[in-house]
Formats: sequence, C-alpha cells, structure tokens
Amino acid sequence: MTPHPYVVVAATVAGGVLFFAVAMLANRLLRPQAITREKLTTYESGVDPVGHGWAQTQVRYYLYTFLYVVFAVDAVYLFPWATVVEAFGWATLAEMGVFLGVLALGLLHAWRRLALRWT
Repeated sequence: MTPHPYVVVAATVAGGVLFFAVAMLANRLLRPQAITREKLTTYESGVDPVGHGWAQTQVRYYLYTFLYVVFAVDAVYLFPWATVVEAFGWATLAEMGVFLGVLALGLLHAWRRLALRWT
C-alpha cells in the first residue's frame, strides 16, 4: 500500500527542516567563539573598507551590463530554441524573429553610442 502523496511531501519537508535545524545546531556548538575587532569589521570582495560607505559608480559600467544582457539572453534562448524549431512550426519562427528584432534594436543602440569600439 502506497502512502498518500501529501504524506510524502510533508515527510520530505519535515526531513529538510530537521536536517537544516540539526546542521545549524551543530554549527553553533562546534564553531570557535573567539570574537575579535577584525572579525567584526565590514569585509566585501577582499577590499578593506576605507573612507565612507558611499561611492559613485561610473555610468559606463551600466552600458557593459546592458551589452552583456543583450548577448547572453540571445544565446540562452536561441540555442535551445534552435534544437526544437521543427516541432513547433512557423509560429515560433515569427516569435523568435520578434525577439531577435528587439535584441537587434539593443545592439543598434550600443553601436550608435559607440560602445562597440575597442579604443
């Protein structure tokens, strides 16, 4: 006799919560309790904090992010779609054409702003 599906889900959730609770308790009991001033300072990306916490970021980095999204999103959707295009027909071909058109507009925008120059 198989158990009800909700019993299996409840047991899995309960097992996950129990595993998490035991791991956190073991962490608290086994870790060293040596709190020093250096351990309490802010640490981010391997850079020691110097000065105030506010720093402006140059706008050109947003442009690099924009270009990355244009090319990465294109690859993420285009390659899996190309493997199954025959199964779905002309409708998906038109949808992908619209998608690539929007990405081409983003690429055109980057080209017009001279973001694609290596200098």
